[in-house]
Amino acid sequence: MSVNQSAPPVPPFEQPQPIYPGYHQSSYGGQPGSTALPTHYGAYNGPVPGYQQTPPQGVSRAPPSSGVPPASTASAPCGQAAYGQFSQGDVQNGPSSTVHLQRLPGSQQFGSPLAPVVSQPALLQPYGPPPTSGQVTAQLAGMQISGAVAPVPPPSGLGYGLPTPLASASGSFPNSGPYGSYPQGQALPLSQAQGPPGVLPPQRSAPPLASNFTSPASGGPRMPSMTGPLLPGQDFGGPPVSQPNHVSSTPQALTPGTQITGHPGPLPPMHSPQQPGYQLQQNGSFGPARSPQANYGSPYPATPTFGSQPGPPQPLPPKRLDPDAIPSPIQVIEDDRNNRGSEPFVTGIRGQVPPLVTTNFLVKDQGNASPRYIRCTSYNIPCTSDMAKQAQVPLAAVIKPLASLPPEEASPYVVDHGESGPLRCNRCKAYMCPFMQFIEGGRRFQCCFCSCINDVPPQYFQHLDHTGKRVDTYDRPELSMGSYEFLATVDYCKNNKIPSPPAFIFMIDVSYNAIRTGLVKLLCEELKSLLDYLPREGGAEESAIRIGFVTYNKVLHFYNVKSSLAQPQMMVVSDVADMFVPLLDGFLVNINESRAVITSLLDQIPEMFSDTRETETVFAPVIQAGMEALKAAECSGKLFIFHTSLPIAEAPGKLKNRDDRKLINTDKEKTLFQPQTGAYQSLAKECVAQGCCVDLFLFPNQYVDVATLSVVPQLTGGSVYKYACFQVENDQERFLSDLRRDVQKVVGFDAVMRVRTSTGIRAVDFFGAFYMSNTTDVELAGLDGDKTVTVEFKHDDRLNEESGALLQCALLYTSCAGQRRLRIHNLALNCCTQLADLYRNCETDTLINYMAKFAYRGVLNSPVKTVRDTLITQCAQILACYRKNCASPSSAGQLILPECMKLLPVYLNCVLKSDILQPGAEVTTDDRAYVRQLVTSMDVAETNVFFYPRLLPLTKSPIENTTEPPAVRASEERLSNGDIYLLENGLNLFLWVGASVQQGVVQSLFNVSSFSQITSGLSVLPILDNPLSNKVRGLIDSLRAQRSRYMKLIVVKQEDKLEMLFKHFLVEDKSLSGGASYVDFLCHMHKEIRQLLS
Repeated sequence: MSVNQSAPPVPPFEQPQPIYPGYHQSSYGGQPGSTALPTHYGAYNGPVPGYQQTPPQGVSRAPPSSGVPPASTASAPCGQAAYGQFSQGDVQNGPSSTVHLQRLPGSQQFGSPLAPVVSQPALLQPYGPPPTSGQVTAQLAGMQISGAVAPVPPPSGLGYGLPTPLASASGSFPNSGPYGSYPQGQALPLSQAQGPPGVLPPQRSAPPLASNFTSPASGGPRMPSMTGPLLPGQDFGGPPVSQPNHVSSTPQALTPGTQITGHPGPLPPMHSPQQPGYQLQQNGSFGPARSPQANYGSPYPATPTFGSQPGPPQPLPPKRLDPDAIPSPIQVIEDDRNNRGSEPFVTGIRGQVPPLVTTNFLVKDQGNASPRYIRCTSYNIPCTSDMAKQAQVPLAAVIKPLASLPPEEASPYVVDHGESGPLRCNRCKAYMCPFMQFIEGGRRFQCCFCSCINDVPPQYFQHLDHTGKRVDTYDRPELSMGSYEFLATVDYCKNNKIPSPPAFIFMIDVSYNAIRTGLVKLLCEELKSLLDYLPREGGAEESAIRIGFVTYNKVLHFYNVKSSLAQPQMMVVSDVADMFVPLLDGFLVNINESRAVITSLLDQIPEMFSDTRETETVFAPVIQAGMEALKAAECSGKLFIFHTSLPIAEAPGKLKNRDDRKLINTDKEKTLFQPQTGAYQSLAKECVAQGCCVDLFLFPNQYVDVATLSVVPQLTGGSVYKYACFQVENDQERFLSDLRRDVQKVVGFDAVMRVRTSTGIRAVDFFGAFYMSNTTDVELAGLDGDKTVTVEFKHDDRLNEESGALLQCALLYTSCAGQRRLRIHNLALNCCTQLADLYRNCETDTLINYMAKFAYRGVLNSPVKTVRDTLITQCAQILACYRKNCASPSSAGQLILPECMKLLPVYLNCVLKSDILQPGAEVTTDDRAYVRQLVTSMDVAETNVFFYPRLLPLTKSPIENTTEPPAVRASEERLSNGDIYLLENGLNLFLWVGASVQQGVVQSLFNVSSFSQITSGLSVLPILDNPLSNKVRGLIDSLRAQRSRYMKLIVVKQEDKLEMLFKHFLVEDKSLSGGASYVDFLCHMHKEIRQLLS
């Protein structure tokens, strides 16, 4: 379809929109959707049964002879089976997903065997092609989930790595864990998948497949015990693992109806006559016989290859839920890309749910703000507070006011109304926007937020057309666009004075640690060239920003770099208790005028302090000095502080080492996240008043109390970067890349943001990096394009379905050139009286972003366990309300998830297992404080990949295919030891190399002849001129370009000690710190929901 089809007239101020044929995203490899058959798996996350490659995500294959075709899914044509055949030597990713299939006898009722995915007609969506409301049925039930079940001994030789309890992650936690047990022997009956009231009954295109499970030794189906986090006082051993540079992952939308059910199927005798060419595998499932592959060794030493003769019958492990039968984030992301990635998202219709953050799409602004600026947890909000309380779905918006746009999309247009300034409502002060209603022939307008009737000033008057719209609607961005900017008048400036251009001050720690590591020399060298790239407005030839320099240890050194001087002059201030700026003229200068003096200074600093023995530093006086300098220059600006150690020198803001791991899991754990002194909050308040934003680069070798040092950056809208144990040779690329991006990015200074809403709801809570002196104004000394402000809304009156609800975000800020501007974003949402409409228009990614920020703020005041329990309870209430009010009546044994929220359990489990809420033994207190403040201002795309990392197989797609390979689920079962994988979460980047990777691949990538010669922990791939090396390095560069921080690469070899660190990010598995696997957590959520319903 042409992009411009059936669009309103293109406004004259808008660029002609090109047609975007190239944006269609084909499905990866053109695979059909998930037609996975139930399979046998080992004990929960037990020793992985020899790695095998599966067919690409979600597609399981069976030979044509294997009986009934699978039930159709969204992507397979009705009644058509998705078949594929493995030749000898083909391997599958993960445990074999082929099961011994039986045709159903004609008389057998559907429903007794374990049912695979069943599709159901979708409810009508207000936009786009309706997603199928996949009623996912899985084997959640008929299984006793009892206390501590003794783990079944794994088949010999199949353990992954050393057979330790740590590696296997299959053990059962003590029965006292937070996840209780199901009642003994309680079977969860299966009923036919049904949708919400008013929906046609599902039509199955094929009968469910009968999976023949052989009973475990006990004679009945069993599941291993549910497991949970360690309780206070429980010890958890394990090798300490180095911590990565700390970060995000993404959920998705569905229509009502994902059902996960189960029932024990008929139990056939122990392996009855097998089908030709199939042998019993040692993990208890049937699969094609495999011959050893060329260049592939045996899967593990002393392990028979799967082509060898089976030994005596092994006792089968307890039956577990098939991971392929529960909602897959990868599948949901893929489906959204295929369904919604090819057409532009036109914002003209109220209450449209946008494509997922993981989908690459274009936005056409026709009256509502782009989802790049605002994303909501729900686009259809309840009309009453009672309904909102019943559903428990938080009503929140994640707002990124200065978000950068792709080159194909125009930046917001700037509107200049001259001296009269922007037109506003007299009562509520909302700015003119497309939702305002002009009346009386255009002489007055009614405010859409407060209904007040206002006169239109004579200079703004225009006649109305026959529909009641102004005839100049499409000539004015503020009447036709969702986002635009106004030039502000002097009335909007501090002290009614037009602001001066901002300044940057570089404040460099020159204590012994900073000099010894080579940091000071590296930084001074980089600044010589970097200062040419300061941010500038539009087509300006040079930046208006002025710069200054300070160095410090126990005392501060200010530098006069006036252009008339032959050499820079240093002035020392040793009275740090009463900080003042010793010079005004010559401290803040224009880079081009003073270039020679600045270059001379940057050459001299490393030499001047090269013999220093001073190890103590100050910190608060450094910020104080920078702020005083900006105050004296009467401008706003940013301090770039490069700091190495805990400030223990006698001075205001002096800190002591209070790191105490014994506080973890106690009521005092919250003190680890709180600042140890109130001095920094007071300092931050002064900084905000002056428009002084602080960016902090930390280079600690030990504890530096990030929780306290990050207070000023956090409250002034700044950023914190942390490089633990900094070494120039290993960390220089990451540090310099972050520094370049930080110095060059566009920033709004001295900003105030206010969110206005139409009558019926109001903004009640705010999350992010900012300061608030009252309940409505978000004050930001600086705001860049990466930062978000999350706003929660509550009802204060009844809403109207016809008029909907409106949000307007107004940001007043000073641009890099010193121009005062107002950026306005408007969004209209639908309102509903039916809960089903609420659940049909939610966005799980935004919901998780809000819930993570809510929890991460909660740990400041409550025990971590309380915060975790609150999250689990809220999630259970959301899903129980849906089950009770929107799903069709069905057996209590079924877990039914709304289509838009079917990923809520998997993503919420990732938040619960994160280092803040469930730290492993190797996570430091500083790491936790660092990540906590980082997540606070992340956008939805960043939290998405941070909590559910992307795992990309590199050797499965053809080398000539340079597009990003399709991701696989973040679980150890998806790894094949003959492959190489990239894992990224926005902060870390791992390259995992399987032990059986072909020699040619090792040679092409690492330039060594065998797996054993690869250096573990390598952070740079050699630059080799071959297709594979070029493809992998190109992919790494492209992943880094998508993220706001540079991701340092770590090469991890299979069964190497670094692998423990890598496995921490395989979030669908049980974690070493006690976090539940996805399967376990889904069972636990089901139990919680049933308790609420009963």
